[in-house]
Amino acid sequence: MAGLTQGLEPLAIVPVRPEPLPAPVLRPVTSAGFPSLAAAVVARYAPCGRAARGYVAGKLRHDPVHRAVLALAEGTAPGTAPGTVHGTVHGTIHGTGLGDVVDLGCGRGQLGVALLLAGRARAVRGIDLPGRRLDQAAVAGAALGLSTTACDLAARPIVPAADTVLLIDVLYQMQTRSQLALLAAAAAAARRRVLVRTLDPARGLRSVLTVVLEHAWRRVSAQAGAMVNPRPLSELAGVLEAAGFAVSAAPCWRGTPFANVLLTAHRTGVS
Repeated sequence: MAGLTQGLEPLAIVPVRPEPLPAPVLRPVTSAGFPSLAAAVVARYAPCGRAARGYVAGKLRHDPVHRAVLALAEGTAPGTAPGTVHGTVHGTIHGTGLGDVVDLGCGRGQLGVALLLAGRARAVRGIDLPGRRLDQAAVAGAALGLSTTACDLAARPIVPAADTVLLIDVLYQMQTRSQLALLAAAAAAARRRVLVRTLDPARGLRSVLTVVLEHAWRRVSAQAGAMVNPRPLSELAGVLEAAGFAVSAAPCWRGTPFANVLLTAHRTGVS
């Protein structure tokens, strides 16, 4: 298996393997539409209390993965524009956006709610550990077509079939064996694509800082004791490639100090 090309420039797309692939491009999410969508998402959490609304609002405002995934789901003509937050588009995505989505480690579910409100998913199934966060996802998305399932994915890597499987900030919090098992299950379940946001351990000081901040956050939050175990991107890409996916990678850290990278895996031969 060929490894990922090293030394990416910020916001550059790099193919995981050297042979020609459907060329991913960067396209902008304009500032005009996203704030109103974000406000609509936050409003869905009104029954969950002020703390939940504040958390969701902050995540939508500061975490570029939401705009990146929405931009990918739009899948219209490529282009870039100064001052916008970019997402990765791999291949051509038609009318249904991401189709039926399984969101592994969905947390409070704000990404799934955003996809549904934007018409970029037919249905979303969020899977995460049982608890208040998953309950809030169920409340916010119930009327939109978002269902939830409580499951310890590290112990039981069972993934329902879907057009798109999301793993956003999930894998690096698991032991290596559990990461690879869950990723393989996601690849087997995904009819069209798998999107993985994870930490890239090969970004020098940015990677070191990210790991330090992750550990610091765990010490002051309910996640105390949770591991930080980012794997080489080439290792993750190898699992997806072996399952018949073409894989590309792009930074997904705009406006943050983190070493977050979005892997976009598109099943070969599927439009």
